[in-house]
Amino acid sequence: MDEGVSFRPLPAEAPLPMPTQSLRRGPPKSHGFPSSPRGMGLRRLLVIGSAIVLTGFGTREMYRVLAVNGATPLAIFMLALFVALFAWIALSFTSAIAGFVSVMAGGGRRLLAPAGLPTSRTALLMPTYNESPTRIMAGLEAIDEELRGLHAGESFDIFILSDTTQPDVWLEEEKAFLDLRDRTNGASRIFYRHRANNTARKSGNIAEWVERFGGAYPQFLILDADSVMRGDTLVALVRAMEAHPDVGLIQTLPIITGGSTVFARMQQFAGRVYGPVIAHGIAWWHGAEGNYWGHNALIRTRAFAEQAGLPELPGRKPFGGHIMSHDFIEAALMRRGGWAIHMMPGLEGSYEESPPSLMDLAVRDRRWCQGNLQHIAVLPSRGLNWVSRMHLLTGIGSYITAPLWLLFLLSGVLIALQARFIPPDYFPDVGKALFPQWPVIDPIRAMWVFIGTMGLLMVPKVLGIITVMVHRDARRGCGGFFGLIFSMLLETLIAGLLAPVVMLTQTSDVVAILLGRDSGWNAQRRDDGGIPLRDIVRLYRRHTILGVLLGVGAWAVSVYLALWMLPVVLGLALAVPLASWTGRRSWGIWLRRIRLLRIPEETHPPEILRRTAALYRQQSSSPVVASGIGLLNDPAFMAAHQQMLPPGRRPGIDPLNVPLLIGSAKLAESECAARVWPTLDAAEQRAVLSDRRALERLVTISAIASKVRPF
Repeated sequence: MDEGVSFRPLPAEAPLPMPTQSLRRGPPKSHGFPSSPRGMGLRRLLVIGSAIVLTGFGTREMYRVLAVNGATPLAIFMLALFVALFAWIALSFTSAIAGFVSVMAGGGRRLLAPAGLPTSRTALLMPTYNESPTRIMAGLEAIDEELRGLHAGESFDIFILSDTTQPDVWLEEEKAFLDLRDRTNGASRIFYRHRANNTARKSGNIAEWVERFGGAYPQFLILDADSVMRGDTLVALVRAMEAHPDVGLIQTLPIITGGSTVFARMQQFAGRVYGPVIAHGIAWWHGAEGNYWGHNALIRTRAFAEQAGLPELPGRKPFGGHIMSHDFIEAALMRRGGWAIHMMPGLEGSYEESPPSLMDLAVRDRRWCQGNLQHIAVLPSRGLNWVSRMHLLTGIGSYITAPLWLLFLLSGVLIALQARFIPPDYFPDVGKALFPQWPVIDPIRAMWVFIGTMGLLMVPKVLGIITVMVHRDARRGCGGFFGLIFSMLLETLIAGLLAPVVMLTQTSDVVAILLGRDSGWNAQRRDDGGIPLRDIVRLYRRHTILGVLLGVGAWAVSVYLALWMLPVVLGLALAVPLASWTGRRSWGIWLRRIRLLRIPEETHPPEILRRTAALYRQQSSSPVVASGIGLLNDPAFMAAHQQMLPPGRRPGIDPLNVPLLIGSAKLAESECAARVWPTLDAAEQRAVLSDRRALERLVTISAIASKVRPF
């Protein structure tokens, strides 16, 4: 960019009101949607009714296992836990059966409109928070190239919405944005905005865009920092929304790609092979009452602005304050307001990445756990559709099941201890009995209950394998017949060993949240997953200790108890080596070399993924480096930065900016920018970079210092 050249980092504002919604007062009930599939009542009866029948059968069999001659309080408690956990498994099973039928029938694309270019303008939003600018710009450039190749570039504008708090990363974002505009000649369609205050986090970031620019765009699509989408997929989504005016949101099924560690490759294999069956299943019976996963979804701007203004929850953190897991709530409110929410799992071309290691998953899960538990306060909201309430319950249950499973295991141990150490009462005082009452647990029936439960867990995986097997290219892309089978066995083994580790971690998260500990807001790590061993030991030493104690205790009580507890004991006792090994990139590459845990998008990458990777490598070879001092030495960049500054503080309205006051005071007492800049902490540097007067002072002392010459 030439010095002094004026440019517009943002388009003209087109304000759109986004009122805060009340959770106590609901709008009038909406009727059916033209876009809803027929027979939704029957579909839901089949899926949910079948799950209820399975749960009833499983409950009866488990009761017979635990209470051959009458139920004890401990057995009743264990049975109640079993019912809750089994119902969760049963619903997943029946939904997967429906999904399998839908996949084999070629479903999941019903809303698609005839081919053609969009007739309206769409905004692609990229919210970012302390992410790698190089990674983000590579994906956006690849998307822009595809859209222009389809002659649809003028129908899409790209907005980079920064909530970044690290000063150097902020400046790198700005410089990378300017470079991206120059490379793509995108001054009229690529924009950048940085917020000085990260109010309400990601949901506040999006809401601020809607209120400033939403009036100019009938729809917008939110991307994640690690997600990309094919150009034809974006065009198809817009065409579908244009053809169905009752639709407020269309969610795609992002395919996980780009994994190099064992853990990431395991996640992407499971998502690619089992994921479509699960997604098609929920789409089949959710219909127009679908859900929203926060990104890679097209949203009608008017529907979002009218209905998705999130209120602050009463009380203190972690339950009160701004809603963290906002996507479920936004979908529920839009559905409440009379807009259809759909999923199109059959529409390909949507991609994302997964956390590279178990520790990174734990960091993300801690934040998601708090956000999903906040949904407890939203459940009683007036006017929500019952399916939307099920979505909220599903989000809550995805974390509550961890402590329930732990309690179930501990209950089984206590029952075994009771049978081993507490003398039985063969002739109870109550009533008269001719023969003694033997305390018996039916081992044969218990074995069949266990086998049946494992079968319900495994069937969705087998169905996913079948859907891949029947397509020749997909089968080859996953390593062929034997590659698929051995990959499924390996993934199941690793997932089974990691399950108790995740269970204990999530249980700790739930307990910490209930005790009032806030998770904060941290950027997600997206590199190769390599973590120092001491950090792994520090995080998982309690898992290891518990696993060893459980194993020793179970062996001391009974060999059968030890065998029953073996999968849990092994997973916990080996938590440290498992976390270390699954986070290794070298082992992940070795598995790819021997054709295990492969996916078609890895064997034959789509053009959008190849182009993104090539751009990332190209830009990483000469990375963008920016700093406050570097800004002073680049007048053109300084001029652009000043034009990209967020609005300043409004005296008498906004609170005092303490970091700015301290930073300005330090600048006022210094005559050398190079000396004073390192003395400012990150908050003070960001405040100075956000304020025009402070920047002018920084430029002044830099100019003074440059004129001083030593004798």
